[in-house]
This record gives sequence, structure tokens and C-alpha cells, in this order.
Amino acid sequence: MRNILHSAFLFTTILAIISCKSTQSGEFDQAGKVAISWELVSNFVGPKDTFEAKFYLKNNGTLTLNDSDWALFFNMAPRPLTGHPTPQPATLEHINGDWYKMTPNKGFRLAPGDSLTVSYRGTEGIVKETDAPLGLYFVFYDKAGKETQIVQLDPCTVLPFTKKEQLLRGSNDEDPILTHEQQYKENLGVSPVSTDKLLKVIPTPVKVTLGKGTFTLTASTPIHYQNGLESEAKLLAQRLKELTGGDFTVKNAAPAASAISLTTGKIVVNGISKEAYQLTINDKGISIVGSDAAGAFYGTQSLAALIPAQAFVQKAAAVGLDYVQIEDAPRFHFRSMQLDVSRNFQTKETLLRLLDVLAFYKLNHFLLYTTEDEGWRLEIEGLPELTQVGAQRQHISSYKNAALHPGYGSGPVAYEKGKHGSGFYTKADFIEILKYAAARHIKIIPEVNLPGHAHAAIKAMEARYERLMKEGKEKEANEYRLIDPDDKSIYLSAQGYKDNVVDVTRESTYHFYEKVTDEIINMYKEAGLTLDLFHIGGDEVAAGAWTKSPLAQELLKKDPSIGNEYNLHPYFIRRLLPRLQKRNLQIHGWEEVSMIKDKDGALKVNPEFAGKNVVPYVWNNVYDPDMGYRIANAGYPVVLCNVTNFYFDLAYNNDPKEPGLYWAGFVDTRDNYTFAPYDMFKTTYTTAMGKPMVFDKVERLKPEARKNIIGVECQLWSETVKGRDMMEYYTLPKLMGFAESAWSAERPWENIADKTTREKVIQTGWNVFVNTLAQKELPRLSYLNGGYNYRVPLPGAIVENGTLNANVAFPGLTIRYTTDGSEPTQKSAEYKNPIKVNGNVKLKSFDASGKGSRTVSVN
Repeated sequence: MRNILHSAFLFTTILAIISCKSTQSGEFDQAGKVAISWELVSNFVGPKDTFEAKFYLKNNGTLTLNDSDWALFFNMAPRPLTGHPTPQPATLEHINGDWYKMTPNKGFRLAPGDSLTVSYRGTEGIVKETDAPLGLYFVFYDKAGKETQIVQLDPCTVLPFTKKEQLLRGSNDEDPILTHEQQYKENLGVSPVSTDKLLKVIPTPVKVTLGKGTFTLTASTPIHYQNGLESEAKLLAQRLKELTGGDFTVKNAAPAASAISLTTGKIVVNGISKEAYQLTINDKGISIVGSDAAGAFYGTQSLAALIPAQAFVQKAAAVGLDYVQIEDAPRFHFRSMQLDVSRNFQTKETLLRLLDVLAFYKLNHFLLYTTEDEGWRLEIEGLPELTQVGAQRQHISSYKNAALHPGYGSGPVAYEKGKHGSGFYTKADFIEILKYAAARHIKIIPEVNLPGHAHAAIKAMEARYERLMKEGKEKEANEYRLIDPDDKSIYLSAQGYKDNVVDVTRESTYHFYEKVTDEIINMYKEAGLTLDLFHIGGDEVAAGAWTKSPLAQELLKKDPSIGNEYNLHPYFIRRLLPRLQKRNLQIHGWEEVSMIKDKDGALKVNPEFAGKNVVPYVWNNVYDPDMGYRIANAGYPVVLCNVTNFYFDLAYNNDPKEPGLYWAGFVDTRDNYTFAPYDMFKTTYTTAMGKPMVFDKVERLKPEARKNIIGVECQLWSETVKGRDMMEYYTLPKLMGFAESAWSAERPWENIADKTTREKVIQTGWNVFVNTLAQKELPRLSYLNGGYNYRVPLPGAIVENGTLNANVAFPGLTIRYTTDGSEPTQKSAEYKNPIKVNGNVKLKSFDASGKGSRTVSVN
């Protein structure tokens, strides 16, 4: 079987060898009838939060599995395995990344009808069903060890997490277990507010002045626009048609009575003259004046936000808009979301939907993470292997092959329907995405991550190298090679990779980077745009990289000023920077691009790139809580990406059914909303394990360095995100909380020193905010672009003396319940007041559009 795939077309040949579930044939077909269940037993079985888990194998077929000639491959959340204290029928082995395999030990036998259990242990406790094994498949071998057949299995059954030792990450976990009783107690902090108290627009404008009267908006209301605002006017017409069902006339004309007019002028709000706008609705019509085209665009988004929620439900031909004047401008010019499409791919259409909702909540940058260890997602002219090899994952016989192995449940077959491991954007796709974003005043920042996180690029360029060497083209083969072939370094990256760091001594590495960058620049030109921001990644180079690379060691001896192997990382940036700046690019990267290790191994801010148009993005406010301020104080412009506030991939809470990661704790919408950028210690509450944080010895942001905090960004890494629905679920409503932190003016509570007083003021604002989410924002999302898959919070419930009390985190949602064991629907009884119950009660929250939460069962 060939393991190096030089094109997607060649993969059809592989399909003749690799048998899918639907096409299995031969003596091993019956292996597909082996049913596998998985159980987390406990996170309290040893030191360092050691966990124990079990595989349960039940043979429902007719094939006997013996102790040789097969292996079971799968993906699961990477954890260091520690071995089991008692002999097991089979052994688990980490291969690379999140790819593992199970092989039988001597004496293994699983005959038809039999069952057996394989236990294993590891460190770093597990509390999520999304950590369970995914993409399971058998590989069978002949006597010579050659692969003969692959048989995919049904998804494994995950046994419920019910006990404390399954619900907490170990003895150090101080987060409370989220039961429906605990949720009820947390929900007591919010209460309903009347409609007139709701926020008019999210994110909250700088100034809102209410008038007396109503303007009736209909499709006969023309949209007049000034020169240069045609695109904004047409997009407004599209949005209004979506909401009202009517076709709006758009024309280049002067403002007129009873019209919507879009113009630009001298608008300054809170001292800000970029992206500012003034929106006026009165008896003369609707006027939107922007400081620039972007300001006018944001005025149109606020106009759409003012349309009553009921209009979305009924597609009202006439909509009454209260008289109002809004004066508004953003707090930060840089307001961004990052999306990783490498771990799990998202389609072009999904990105366009996301860009619409980002624009609606006034974000203006989008960091598109198209390269990672697990996938290269952007077509690069002249380097076809980047997508032919680097954009598809499938089974390979060894992780050392020049191809990508399965990841995150992508399975053994590339491009299999329903899987998300394979895919890429063609040049035409990317140009379309760029244009779509630009029309909505969103600047897409491309990312090419080196020197670490480069597994996909390395494998693709090795495939290119092998192809050209076979053709006798040695010089061309080495042109873009990324590794030292004699490197024997042993390391393990944060995501479990053993081979994801490039050789920083080779000129070919920099030549590769320049080639890719130039092709991306050309795509921007074809879209009619200029690329001026470029993200180099530059994060998480694993300890141990380059330590046994002859080329790297030779360089360190030749240039002792570099110091240690770690500092080959800043060496790489030092060499890359002038090449990118020659292309008029501002360089963005993770915090590591501004760090260096001293001779004692301590990590400190590297002053070398300060003042050289290098912008670090700082996520770390847990393990080094003052890192962002240390970097800003050193003179770097900084984007704050605080993990405890803005990582959308971290689960909303520790409910085992709530998907997501939790290596830095849990992040919900309130965390996104509650952020003090110039004193983030006020809004960083606990460690990753829920222990209250104390900030006695931290470096505070200097007043003169405030200007260096240029903006904020939210992140969605996609290890656990499969497909569009999950991506939207993770993003919404967290995005609204983030938008409030990114756009809205400084909140009063940010300057309150006393914690008790500050938290009380935060809660008052939060209460209004979540009422607005429940009553306006969530129902609207059910209708925009055909509807988004946002998260509706589960109700909290408690039973005392036979009486059920229930509540919701977002007042304005409706709770419905059943007592007959059936699932609650919109037609089920509505919970309004405490009720007498016995037996099992099921409850769900619903918003005005009818979208519901998951079910809560109360006994």
C-alpha cells in the first residue's frame, strides 16, 4: 500500500485497498461488528491527577481476534500514558499528535459473543465526553507485517460521567460540579428586567438619546447613499429584506425626507474619529453619518439591531422604530476573532456566514488560521503538495511517512463524508472570502505558523522532496525542504507531536516562507486588496527541539551569541523579519515572538523586536498572569487574547456533556463580557483548576504603556469542533460578550478598586446584558442567514420538600417541562412558579424563536 499521496486523485487507488464501512469485503469484514464502549473510571487514582479509563470490547461478529496481526487505531484527547499496574489484554500506545493505537498482548482472545476490558492510565484528568476515543478502525496484517485490510467501526459508546471522581479533574480541582442544583444557585444572581430597560444595541453604543415618536420603516423607504457608500447601502438593503421580506430601493442621491440616508462627515465620538458614526431616527427619516465608510457601515448594523425581535418572527412589512439618536465609536480599533480551520476544516460557506455575524457585532479583523500540524488549508501556486498532502488526513503505516495521519476522529479515509479532517480553500475560494470580508470592513489576517506547529508543511515538503528526488532533480527537491534529515531530537509538543519543528538553519526554510507569503500577497492583489498584516504564529516550540540536530548544533557552536537551543526560536524570527518587512508587512505572532531565555533558562521579554512593527498576541494570563503587561511595558504593541476570557474553545462549564477543552479552565459568556483591559487582574478570577488567584507580585501596566494595548481578540481552536453547527455553538453567544469588551467604552466598574463593590456593579450591568441576549439577540440569530446554531443555556432546578423551583441564566427565556418522561417541546407546560412534583421531571429553556437548550432531568 502506498503511503505517500501526491494528489487527491491517487487516493481513489487507496480506496481499493482500504475498505470503508460501506465497502468492506474479505475475511475481516466481521471485525466491523466489534462494539466498543469507553468509560472514564476515575481521575483520583494516583498523583498528578492520574486517571484510569477502560475500553469494553464486545464481539458481535463471527471473526475471532487473537493476539497478533491486528491493531486498533483511534484519536483521543492527547494525554501522557503511564502504564497500568496490572497486566492487561492489550496495550495502548501514543503514536503522534492525538493518534493512538491498541495492540494485543500475548494470550489476547476475543471470540464471537465474548467481551473483554482493557484498562489504561494517564495523567491530566478527563471530564468531558468530547475527550473520548474517536474514529476507531482496525488494521489487519499478514504474516510479514504488511497491511492487508482496514475496517472502520461505529463510534464508541461513552458511558455516563456521574461520580465525583469522574466529574472533577483530580484532587486539585476546586471548581464546583455543575449539577442542576448548582446551576439554580448561580442563576439566582440574575432577574428579569422590563423591555424598556434592555440595551438598544449590542455592543453598547457610547451614547443613546431616546426621542418621542415612531418612524415606520417599509420597503417603500428608499436608501440614499453618498458617493463611496454604494456597497454599504446595498448590504443594508439585503439585511432589511431578510428581516422584513421587502425589496428596498437603493440609489445615489442626497438625503431626503422619509428616506434612509448614508453619508460621511466629521464625526468624533469619545475623541475617536475612525469607524465612528451617528445614527438618527426621527420624523424626517433615518440618517446615518459615518466618519468614514466603516463608520457608516457600523451605523447600518446598529439600525438593523434596532428592529424589534417580533419583526423577525413575522417578517413584518412595516416596522415601527422608536426615535433615537446614537453616537458611537469603538474603544479599540483592533477587534478580532481567530478561527482554526486546520484541526477540523470549515467550508467556505461556513466562513462567509461567520463573517456576517462578526460584522454585525462590529468586529473588524479575522485571523484565519489555515496552517497547523494537522492541516494546511490554503492552495499555494507552485507548491501543490501543500494541499494534495498537507490538506488531507488518512491512515498511514508510520507517522514518519510523508503524509498526514488521522486526527480528531477524521478516520482512515481522506475526504470521507461527514468527517472534517480533509479540505482546503482554492485560490478562487480564498479570493472570494477576502472580498466578502472586505465588503463588511473586516480585514482577514493570514497565518503561516513556523517554526513549530509545522507538521503538515513538513510532511508536504517531504513528499515534494521525495517526488523530485525520484525524478533526479536534487537541487529543486531541496529548494523548499524544511527539515534536517539527520535530526534525532526527541520532544513532544503541547498537542502531542514528535516532529513538528522546522530546521531554522536551512536557507530553504526561509525560501519556503517567502514563496508562500508572495503567493498569498498575490491573492490579495487579485481580490483588489493590499496585504499589510501577516501572522507568523511562532508559538509552542517544544522543549528538546533542535537538541540533536547536527545542523542546529553546528550553528550554535559557530555563533555562541545565540545561547541555547530555545533561542534558535528568536533567531528564526530575526532572520525572517526583514524578509517580511521588505514586503511592507506588519508582523503579528503569539507572545513567544517577543520572548527569550536568559543563560539560567528563565523566560523574559526580548527587547530586540520592540519598535520594529512586531505585534505579540498574549493569551497567557494564568501561568504568567502579567505577561501581557510586561510585553506592553517593554514597548511592544500588544493584542490581548486572555485565555480566561476569550478562548471560545474552552467549554462553557464542566458539565461532561458540554463540549470543549478546559486546560485553562472554563469560559462562558460572562467571562467574555467581564474584562478590564488595563487592569485584567480585576477580571482574572481563578487558576485553571478553579483556585482563586492572588496577584501580589505582578507587573502592572504602566500608564504610558496603555497606548500599547492596541486591541483584543477571541480565539476558537478546533480540536473538538466538528462542522458548522458546533463552530456556531461554541461562538454564540460568547461573541456578544466579547464584542462588548472590544467595542464598548470603558465600563464604570473597571476603575472600582473594592472587589465587593466592583462585582456588584458588574452584576447589575450583566443582568441587563443577559436579559437583552434572551429577549432580543438570540431570537434574532434564529432568522439571520437562515438561522445560526447558538447555545441556549440549560435551566437550573432544585427540589425542596417536593416542590420544584427552576430558573434560567438568561432571564426572558421560557422554561417548559414534562412529568411523563417525554422530551419538553414548545407545547409542553410552561414553568412560571414553583410546583409540587414527584418522580422524574424534564425541563428545557426556549427562546422566542422556539430554539431550545439541552434537557435537564430532575428526580
